[in-house]
Amino acid sequence: MLVVGPSGSGKDTLIGLARTRLANDPRFIFPRRVITREAQADAEDHDTLDVATFDAARRAGQFALHWGAHGLFYGLTKTSLEAVNSGATAIINVSRGVIAEAEALEARITVISVKCRPELLAERIARRGRESADDILLRLKREAPIRATTARVIEIINETDPLDVIDTVIEAIRTA
Repeated sequence: MLVVGPSGSGKDTLIGLARTRLANDPRFIFPRRVITREAQADAEDHDTLDVATFDAARRAGQFALHWGAHGLFYGLTKTSLEAVNSGATAIINVSRGVIAEAEALEARITVISVKCRPELLAERIARRGRESADDILLRLKREAPIRATTARVIEIINETDPLDVIDTVIEAIRTA
């Protein structure tokens, strides 16, 4: 289950709500990403690597998926996805650009595309306080269409309270 969408669309919020609702169901896992950014109290809990160590891990084949975005590198280790081989569904926030790579893993892929209006994206990104106004504009101008060949794609419009759409997200996860 790949959760994609622009910054500020609410991907991490929806994944967090799903993690809470599915916490007692071993059929669903929420692997930790590896990111070349220090952990922050108000951001996703992740494993941190510096760029050189990340690149060494990538060259050593430790990542099932990896990508770069916004000056950072992201990855999912092969070990974090081992439960998928036993039938579990992994719910992961990824870049839209990595969908084809995920499809090549020979697993059934469902993409949840989280969307909202550009002005709402700008407001949410600004509220985080991690980026300048120029950086926010660059993020909003970035076009990244979803290119899925075999994956099922489900669109979620997340413009109100995330609780308004979480049931739809949970249903998509359960039927992935």
